Amino acid sequence: MRDIQEIWSEIEKLKIEQKEIRKDYKEALSDADNYEKTVEEAKVLREKKKQIETIVQGRMGLRYNRFEEIKNKISELQEMLTDVAMTNLMDGKTISIKDQNQNEYEPIYRITFKKRA
Repeated sequence: MRDIQEIWSEIEKLKIEQKEIRKDYKEALSDADNYEKTVEEAKVLREKKKQIETIVQGRMGLRYNRFEEIKNKISELQEMLTDVAMTNLMDGKTISIKDQNQNEYEPIYRITFKKRA
């Protein structure tokens, strides 16, 4: 098995190469015909889309507000689910969830690293 530091170093090297390629790509895009014009048109369309969405949200009124409340509650519950699952995992308990159709779900673990302050 490879050393964790060795893997980390390889990731760092690839990120540097990726950054260089991204810079070259952006330069090539800026030189491409009509790219800047197309970007500006897309920006205008995004703004128009946002205006239409705001109008429709206003028309929906309380129904759309309920949609936002539900979205926030789902986010809170998903965070709580993660916390409970981690607690159960650390206590050595098996984690198992079934939906209304009796489909079983298994947890997927993910570890990320952030720079110390």
